[in-house]
Amino acid sequence: MKQCNDSNQERCVILGKFIVENNATVRAAARQFGISKSTVHQDITVKLEKANKALYEEVKTVLDKNKQERHIRGGEATKKKYRELSKTKFANT
Repeated sequence: MKQCNDSNQERCVILGKFIVENNATVRAAARQFGISKSTVHQDITVKLEKANKALYEEVKTVLDKNKQERHIRGGEATKKKYRELSKTKFANT
């Protein structure tokens, strides 16, 4: 099993602070830092808990809130998609 080194602990703390300060999703954090969603998730759910328990709890609260709102964001995206398709369809007729 890999050992958590200082750079990994530092990265997980930076990711955690970004998520809390920006109320960000895992996807947004991955995009911002140029790493995969899997890496972000691993860092903030496993490594951050060991590195900074208080920050881990704050991040968990933000992620739980995001998870509860996920279906709303998905519905809005779908609504927007079909609204745009409808405009295109009527513009072509």
